[in-house]
Amino acid sequence: MTGKERNDRIDIYTRITERIVADLEKGVRPWVQPWNSANTAGRISRPLRHNGEPYSGMNVLLLWSEGVACGFTAPIWMTFRQASELGAHVRKGEGGATVVYASRFTRMETDAAGDEVERDVPFLKTYSVFNVEQIDGLPEQYYHGSPRVIDPVERIEHADRFFANTRAVIRHGGSQAYYAPAGDFIQMPVFESFRDAASYVAVLAHESLHWTARPDRVGRDLSRYSKDKTERAREELIAEIGSCLVCADLGIVPELEPRPDHASYLASWLKVLSDDKRAIFQAAAHAQRAVAFLHSLQPAVTEEREAA
Repeated sequence: MTGKERNDRIDIYTRITERIVADLEKGVRPWVQPWNSANTAGRISRPLRHNGEPYSGMNVLLLWSEGVACGFTAPIWMTFRQASELGAHVRKGEGGATVVYASRFTRMETDAAGDEVERDVPFLKTYSVFNVEQIDGLPEQYYHGSPRVIDPVERIEHADRFFANTRAVIRHGGSQAYYAPAGDFIQMPVFESFRDAASYVAVLAHESLHWTARPDRVGRDLSRYSKDKTERAREELIAEIGSCLVCADLGIVPELEPRPDHASYLASWLKVLSDDKRAIFQAAAHAQRAVAFLHSLQPAVTEEREAA
């Protein structure tokens, strides 16, 4: 890798982290969509590629943030070339949103024994995508291709099934929500104590992300959670992002009001992101893996695997 490529790679981490930090300094958690249940009409999802495939990890945060900043309501994004291949064109003067693509290259190194060995080196590439609201001439379905509207009651029942299928032990009582690693259970306040069902789902999703940390699940080290503020902030960042991904996948409007502990985490998140330009990328990647694990516990996924 050349010096320029190295600097470009570092710049990607820095530029995107600075954007996230700027949002946090304004009190905006960029992984939480400012959704309003009165006007979403069930059209809640992750950002979608031109072929309907959902984006994952860091790109969800980037495109949610871009969509909010620009006022886009459509979830579909595509490259300039993809729009052209569909016979459409990006309007003159429109700016693209940055998304990232993880890749790797192989280089030769000398190990401790003096032998030449191959080493895989991961790196990020960036490219630009445009929201369909910036593009003219697309087939009609791209402008009206929102996910199907799910009845609110059906949404909550679907969420209940989702968490039941994980087989996590969920206890109710008290006034706090937390995951207890020693007992391997999730503690939730009683359902009636929440503002609404969607808020209950968002908090349960957050605690379920912590639940995935055990070595026989996804495997994240929580041993220093209660001793190290930085480690606690990193884990809470993972759970925050993961909760929003789960809610989007379930078609649920996440809680709009910050939990009481969010204020104390805000300063910690800002410090973590300022000290480590890769922290938000790592948190998003961990969150994506945890959410994928929760999805893998659902019967439909299991049946597909057995059929294959």
